[in-house]
Amino acid sequence: MWAGRFSKELDSRVNDFNSSIAFDSRMYVCDIEGSMAHAAMLGRQGIITPADAELIISGLGGILSDLESGALEIDPTAEDIHMFVEAALTARIGEPGKKLHTARSRNDQVALDIRLYLRGEIAAVKTKINALLKAIYDKATAHAGTIMPGYTHLQRAQPVTFAHHILAYAQMLRRDMGRLDDAARRMNLSPLGSCALAATTYPLDRESVADELGFDGVTENSIDGVSDRDFVLEVASALTIIMTHLSRFSEEIILWSSSEFGFATLDDAFSTGSSIMPQKKNPDVAELVRSKTGRVTGSLVTLLTVMKGLPLAYNKDMQEDKEAIFDALDTVKLCLELFTGMFATLTVNADNMRRAASGGFIAATDCADYLVRRGLPFRDAYKVVGKLVAYCIANNKTFETLTLDEYKSFDAAFECGIYDAINLEACVSRRNIKGGPAAGSVQAQLKSLADFIGEHND
Repeated sequence: MWAGRFSKELDSRVNDFNSSIAFDSRMYVCDIEGSMAHAAMLGRQGIITPADAELIISGLGGILSDLESGALEIDPTAEDIHMFVEAALTARIGEPGKKLHTARSRNDQVALDIRLYLRGEIAAVKTKINALLKAIYDKATAHAGTIMPGYTHLQRAQPVTFAHHILAYAQMLRRDMGRLDDAARRMNLSPLGSCALAATTYPLDRESVADELGFDGVTENSIDGVSDRDFVLEVASALTIIMTHLSRFSEEIILWSSSEFGFATLDDAFSTGSSIMPQKKNPDVAELVRSKTGRVTGSLVTLLTVMKGLPLAYNKDMQEDKEAIFDALDTVKLCLELFTGMFATLTVNADNMRRAASGGFIAATDCADYLVRRGLPFRDAYKVVGKLVAYCIANNKTFETLTLDEYKSFDAAFECGIYDAINLEACVSRRNIKGGPAAGSVQAQLKSLADFIGEHND
């Protein structure tokens, strides 16, 4: 490839160290499609003859077809996917194959390939997120009235519904979709024509190539065109946040499926046993999703570290972007798929949730609000209820089992209406503001989620 300047063969160890074919070969479709568009433009612009352009495009089409069918295998000794395709093309059509690289560098070629590849992968990740959102929607619809304790500091805090709780994760995943959309929009500019860094003297029509490949336009600066990897960092960041959300959700499922909580039972198809303890049913899928979050976060840190000290323009360091982002994408897609299956088949133990909600004095705020409605300042009401809680703990009682006389011994403002005020269903239903856990609000959230899912169906 660089014959002429060098008088010695490359050390075989350096050749292996330099090679990227082991991981960039997955971009062969993008590389060939980009090369076909480039060749067509070269022919239209008279940079090569139309006949040569047609021969190149036909040859590339044959290579793509043979790779897809298995008739042609990628040579693992090639330096990268770009050189493999070019070598295969030249072997098939001869001299015209050598003209494909006119007015192009591997620098802008790989920048093009990775943008095309990530664009497709973003769409695949979004499809899997949408499938998880559908599973959340179905489960929330089935449990719109299932009372459970809401938590802060992992301590029982206030009553909510299971639907309201899991719809919080739907909001996170919807934002994840938005981040992926933002990244896809910013990356959707073609760098082809930037060449090595200083563009070219050939009269290229960059816009026609960009249009043919589905880009919104072309990069404005040739140096930035080949040295920018912000879009890779953005995708990696979005993937890391997705995994962070899945990890939080996994942690809850791990807790819920424990005997101590008993809020949920995992399907056998998404659980494992123990090699020594026959009674065990382990939430391994959730645990692995939780742990693989560190792997994806590590990919982001790798990419940030690779880019942090690079001068303009292209540097070989940037070859390290692919393994990290490819691994992150593969991990996220697998985790989304398995998590969705695990969650969709999970059994919600509504009675256990309701029983847990009955303990822990989670109607304390509603008790205080009752006194406020009876004329007490909130801070005074707060203090009265705090004393009530202490009394109940000391006497092994709950709000529901206190007599009215006991209530009145703490404040004369208590009347029979206190029992309605601390009823858990009533506590939830009174929180009927936008975003709250009451039935009307939850139905509005479900409607919004259904619309979102519909808009993002393939």
